Amino acid sequence: MKRPVFKPAVFRKRRARRPHPRLKGLSINHLLPNVLTVLALCSGLTAIRFAMHERWEQAVVCIVIAAIFDALDGRIARLLNGQSKFGAELDSLSDVISFGVAPAFMMYLWALNGAGSLGWIAAMAYAVCAALRLARFNSRLDVDLPPWAFNYFTGVPAPAGAGLAILPMVIGFEAGPDIAGHPAVVVPWTLAMGGLMVSTLPTFSFKGMRVPTQYVVPGLVGVGLLAASLVSQPWWTLAFLGLAYLASLPFSVAQFRKLQQAALLMKETEETPAEETVVPASDVPSSSQTAKTADVTKTAND
Repeated sequence: MKRPVFKPAVFRKRRARRPHPRLKGLSINHLLPNVLTVLALCSGLTAIRFAMHERWEQAVVCIVIAAIFDALDGRIARLLNGQSKFGAELDSLSDVISFGVAPAFMMYLWALNGAGSLGWIAAMAYAVCAALRLARFNSRLDVDLPPWAFNYFTGVPAPAGAGLAILPMVIGFEAGPDIAGHPAVVVPWTLAMGGLMVSTLPTFSFKGMRVPTQYVVPGLVGVGLLAASLVSQPWWTLAFLGLAYLASLPFSVAQFRKLQQAALLMKETEETPAEETVVPASDVPSSSQTAKTADVTKTAND
């Protein structure tokens, strides 16, 4: 019987696979925040269109939608790690139009034009202040801040400034434009809101705010009540939110100064060297006294 003959296996050399070239372009993580920024820009431009046709309520809604998109794009960029210099520049340009030019144009067509040249100056001053505020914000992006200062803005942010600027219009929807839309009220109000944006007042940013556990359920109930109020009484609710934010400015300044003083005190404590304890010369035993003490101790032991 013949034994089976095992033939050695023939191994073929595998050809080295060529790496597939990667597609160049922006990833979804970088693209999605920019899409939201463009939507905010479109909302601001649409507000200008509605203002030209005197559709004031739709214009205000567009400003609110632009503020929502502006709040989401930055948070989603940080969540997806999609931050980029292009996105930061696009966001600033969008904010200038949506929260600078659009509110100024709306307020001018609604009430400021009744003041003549003074009303136009107030509208331009507000738009310029919004641009300066955003330019200052971009110039400080690379500045290292202490940890306690991350929860504060320098001056009123542009979306909040836009909401405060159109606050007389929102109140006028319910109370009537006779008082809220009077040039004697609207002109100084618009100038004041522009001044708040370029001011150095520390304002709450709410980015790093943490809700204590015991306040989670009441906070959710409050959100539900706020949503119901926006549906039933949208203009009074928006007016209340604007006035509440305005009332929070003194508290933000006081809290900022309190944290600043605490940080300075801690820094001074760390830099101050520990005081050395100095023993008076009279309390230090001399060599003769030390020798006598040793002799007495030796005699007592003997």
